Amino acid sequence: MKHVNILVGAVLALGLAATAAAQQMAFFRIGTGGTAGTYYPIGGLLANAISNPPGSRPCEEGGACGVPGLVASALSSNGSVANINAIAGGSLESGFAQSDVATWAYSGTGIWEGKPPVEKLRAIANLYPESIHLVASAGSGIKTVADLKGKRVSLDEPGSGTLVDARLILEGYGLSESDISAEFLKPDQAADRMRDGAMDAFFFVGGYPAGAIAELASQHDVKLVPISCEDAPSICEKYTFFASDTVPGGTYEGNPDDVKTLAVGAQWITSADQPEDLVYGITKALWNDNTRKQLDAGHAKGKAIVKENALKGVGIPLHPGAEKFYKEAGLVK
Repeated sequence: MKHVNILVGAVLALGLAATAAAQQMAFFRIGTGGTAGTYYPIGGLLANAISNPPGSRPCEEGGACGVPGLVASALSSNGSVANINAIAGGSLESGFAQSDVATWAYSGTGIWEGKPPVEKLRAIANLYPESIHLVASAGSGIKTVADLKGKRVSLDEPGSGTLVDARLILEGYGLSESDISAEFLKPDQAADRMRDGAMDAFFFVGGYPAGAIAELASQHDVKLVPISCEDAPSICEKYTFFASDTVPGGTYEGNPDDVKTLAVGAQWITSADQPEDLVYGITKALWNDNTRKQLDAGHAKGKAIVKENALKGVGIPLHPGAEKFYKEAGLVK
């Protein structure tokens, strides 16, 4: 009997070990942006879509359709530049970044000139176009970018892609930071200052509708200021990653007409050090039918995240795991 008990115990131990191995968890962080922007809610949707914690019901039974054993989370951050630095330093597994910033970081050009290029930066997917918002208090009299001269303007916080693009826009219209009273605040902080009469305008780059701007427009009279290649052709001639864009009329209260602006791509990036199988599973989960439903229902910009645009404007190499998926999907030959 003693031998039987030992045998049964050994079998149970092996079974428990196998179960533990099958249920082993992996963690995957997504660096986003400020909580008032678009990166953060989109990051939350994608983290939920690619997660499939141990013990979850199988996808085919109505459960999670993510990567088995994966627990993903969206973390608030300072944005594109900060996310790239964190990925390079190993404190984030992935993050969102503007297409221009990612390309500069990988190639060591633009704002990365003089700094070591982030050679291990890899793309998972292009997600959606990020519109450049220039929001002005109606009482400021600002109707064009040129009207910013001498005004109190927030360019967003250090480490953000918005700050990079705001400087390029000012340059294209013949202005510099010395021509304005520049501040460096998150959009929700800038909006608070505008409500108090202490801010004339602020820049924000992100998908519309942006929560901080929508909330501000419902409480304060604001106007979106147009930005276009027609008005400042040097911007689009010099920086080819900018695309013409339009914020539809009615997106924000008090702005009934379409407003011309520019856009850059929001991209999901990671490191070449991340395992190929893991990133393949994440990419596959990103584009499954279950995720499609979550994106369509979860955020206004979610509908713009489509597989057909997954490689649009990607200026850095694909991660091998993502590339494997896109080859199977016929998007990469």
